[in-house]
Amino acid sequence: MKIVIAGGSGFLGRPLAEMYAEEGHDVRVLTRSLPDGESRHDPGTGMPGVTRVGWAPAATPPAARAADGGAALTGWAATLEDADAVVNLAGESLAAKRWTPQRKALLRDSRIVPTRAIVRAIAATTRPPRVLISPSGVGYYGAAGREPKNEDSPAGSDFIAQLCVDWEAAARPAEASGTRVVLLRTGVVLERSGGALSQMIPFFKYFVGGPVGTGRQYMSWIHRLDYVEMVRWIVETPAVEGPLNATAPHPVTNREFVRALGRGLGRPSIIPAPAFALKIMFGELATPLLLTGQRVLPAKAQAHGYHFRYPEIDIAMRGIFGE
Repeated sequence: MKIVIAGGSGFLGRPLAEMYAEEGHDVRVLTRSLPDGESRHDPGTGMPGVTRVGWAPAATPPAARAADGGAALTGWAATLEDADAVVNLAGESLAAKRWTPQRKALLRDSRIVPTRAIVRAIAATTRPPRVLISPSGVGYYGAAGREPKNEDSPAGSDFIAQLCVDWEAAARPAEASGTRVVLLRTGVVLERSGGALSQMIPFFKYFVGGPVGTGRQYMSWIHRLDYVEMVRWIVETPAVEGPLNATAPHPVTNREFVRALGRGLGRPSIIPAPAFALKIMFGELATPLLLTGQRVLPAKAQAHGYHFRYPEIDIAMRGIFGE
């Protein structure tokens, strides 16, 4: 298969690209580190392996395809021609810096601009990709308390919820080209080498880990291996389309989560991080990312038969840290 991944060198994209490459698939990773359209095959990844392709998503969009099949696409957009799947993982980290008006604009542009560019490129292909997997997040549902949410639940109204709504809306027009679109509403992805867990581990190792705020807010999470395998399952499951919650079937409260993390590390989990201190440290982002949560269930994935390797938090922690 031909798999195109935007953001393929990051925490989620890298293991996905490597897994496909190890199986001998043709993997193209769109990267800003090369000039637009320039290709470079990474050595040691096998054949056809991983090929990095320079892209400039904010550049002039490709021309619409001609009615007679038209001229061939050029630059990075040509990579999308006849792809089995395009996986869009582009986007700045929500929690990397405090939210200023400028930071919020960057968070939005880093998601919307690449997504629109990919959709424009798909519209210009003569043989469109079979599926576009475009990201979103469980923040789509807003501060939801204890109420379970599935893919049919309404969106919230805060900054992250509206960002997710607009992000999904930017991807949907690819359907007009005949491309199946899956909007992956992802929870907290767990693996010790990166993501949220790598930021929590040092506190627990120094015996200062504990619940955040009240600890009663829900955390919807997924093991990174389940995330990667779910993406691969989506590619091979044509019946799956539209919003899809990429979360484990058993979300937990923050207090339950830190207890499981403490058990995994062999450390206590009793020192709380008070809400007022988090608001001082992190500003506006503390409330939607740390102090409120969502109880999100993978209803559609389970209805279509996806089998989770790590359905429960203690099983996930044992997989990450060993027995």
